[in-house]
Amino acid sequence: MSLFGLGSRNQKTFRPKKSAPSGSKGAQLQKHIDATLGSGNLREAVRLPPGEDINEWLAVNTVDFFNQVNILYGTLTEFCTPVNCPTMSAGPKYEYRWADGVNIKKPIEVSAPKYVEYLMDWIENQLDEESIFPQRLGAPFPANFQDVVKTIFKRLFRVYAHIYHSHFQKIVSLKEEAHLNTCFKHFVLFTWEFRLIDKGELAPIQDLVESILQPK
Repeated sequence: MSLFGLGSRNQKTFRPKKSAPSGSKGAQLQKHIDATLGSGNLREAVRLPPGEDINEWLAVNTVDFFNQVNILYGTLTEFCTPVNCPTMSAGPKYEYRWADGVNIKKPIEVSAPKYVEYLMDWIENQLDEESIFPQRLGAPFPANFQDVVKTIFKRLFRVYAHIYHSHFQKIVSLKEEAHLNTCFKHFVLFTWEFRLIDKGELAPIQDLVESILQPK
């Protein structure tokens, strides 16, 4: 996406960019996203286009936000290390433990880079699973699709919360704060538009979230 172009670093946790679901209206909706983002109006960009299916819209945007967080975190992998970030936290009050309900059923404490690695693997598996994110035109979305999307967004938010709490000064020194803030604003406006994250989850950076949501 042109608005969010960042020089990629070939880091382990920076994955190849995922494409929008191809068999759906993915490519068409992706063009709509790019066009509306290009206008600079993020509030307009997140809205469901008239006549479009909400699940199709959620699917294409989920891929998009996954890519954005991948790129952002990829610029920090040399600084976000098990030594510097032994736990996945967002300030002293909030620590996140990892469980996926399949391979790791009981939440475990892991370093921030390990958490992000587990998370990106897990999201990639969801995106690649045909029964969750259908690729074929007209293939139905599962009944629990929006629950899966909510879990993805809740966990992606934790990466943003960790970056803001633990790595913001490094982002500033890399002169990437404007990029980070634009990506996060887009993320917040989208999750708010479709009520994808419970308000309690936003607590670690509540003030920032509220400043974004205030009518301008």
